[in-house]
Amino acid sequence: MQPLDQVQRGGCAKDDDQNKGIHIIRVKHSALSRCGVSNAGLTPSPLKLGKRWREYQGLHNWEGLLDPLDENLRNEILRYGQFVDAAYKSFDFDPSSPSYATCLYPKASLLDRSGLPATGYRVSKHLRATSGIRLPGWVHKAPSVATNSSWIGYVAVCQDKQEISRLGRRDVVIAFRGTATCLEWLENVRATLTKLPSTGCGPHMAVESGFLSLYTSDTDSCPSLRQMVRDEISRLLQSYGDQPLSLTITGHSLGAALATLAAYDIKEYFKRAPMVTVMSFGGPRVGNSSFRKRVEKQGTKVLRIVNSDDVITKVPGFVVKEEEEEEEEEGGNAVASKLKGGGVPRWIQKCVEDTQWAYSDVGRELRLSSRDSPHLTGINAATCHDLNTYLHLVDGFVSSSCPFRATARRILR
Repeated sequence: MQPLDQVQRGGCAKDDDQNKGIHIIRVKHSALSRCGVSNAGLTPSPLKLGKRWREYQGLHNWEGLLDPLDENLRNEILRYGQFVDAAYKSFDFDPSSPSYATCLYPKASLLDRSGLPATGYRVSKHLRATSGIRLPGWVHKAPSVATNSSWIGYVAVCQDKQEISRLGRRDVVIAFRGTATCLEWLENVRATLTKLPSTGCGPHMAVESGFLSLYTSDTDSCPSLRQMVRDEISRLLQSYGDQPLSLTITGHSLGAALATLAAYDIKEYFKRAPMVTVMSFGGPRVGNSSFRKRVEKQGTKVLRIVNSDDVITKVPGFVVKEEEEEEEEEGGNAVASKLKGGGVPRWIQKCVEDTQWAYSDVGRELRLSSRDSPHLTGINAATCHDLNTYLHLVDGFVSSSCPFRATARRILR
């Protein structure tokens, strides 16, 4: 595959018929990025963030940067998306391989060998997630089913002086891949809410049971993902805590949910944590409204990149809107609390909450759509959820009035 060189920036693709006839290369997507689609053509140009880095990390909740999409922010989103892509490319998906569900590369060469040379970052820690599901003994004869602990991502630290200067601080990235193993799929469907330990800050927080299991479960030979993240962040804070520092946690699909949980946990566990930002792609819902409020109160910044055609972003459960949310959206002319998508009586809302299926979306949303891209054909559930589709849509999005620019970078097969 070869990337098509970027052409001069222009208007909306839907309004540029001549440009369509000359430049459009229709991308043939298969179900997963590893089936041949590359995002190599989406490498962002380096732009100096300097003193504005906190703004792009969400200090003001990306106010004024999303619609139209700020070019610096676009490049940062694409850059972090490529760290997630590296997690996919580094994972051994082959169930017949003796190294199945592990990382294919050592820390020293992971980024280079997964297509991200010269980032200025070095991988400092491999991360594994463990399922809390206990299967019958006979299942262990099938390793592809019985793999309890799997490599899920990595921690990388910016070490290059020029890149630190460009970013305006030293950045630590935690990148998580999406669902790959059988047990991870089983955890995904454990979609009822499980209460978190009370912080004494109000109603009980609750998060999706399967995601929490993958984040907190351990075995005799493998610590939990939570413990690995805490240990590595503790070490890095001791090394770099006296410098301008940011923690950026990014992931796709299941990885987006784990990124949100990790960000919450870091801010709870480390009382003097640096700025923590989540940039998630195609993530499912994670927790209830109490969880959302706690994340907001922590100062954790979450930017959810959502494809409106991606069903994964609409599950699990239902989103319950509360009165204060409606006041913000309707300028104070709030109606009764309602389920997203239409008003319902209070008693129905209470029934939904009692079923442990009442979720709340966390953070700010950058909403995109596969249907806005003139380069995508054969739109289906798998294509709409694919990470490379997300990066393509981010690269092309202009604003709500001009959803896709004619000169977006494309990919040749």
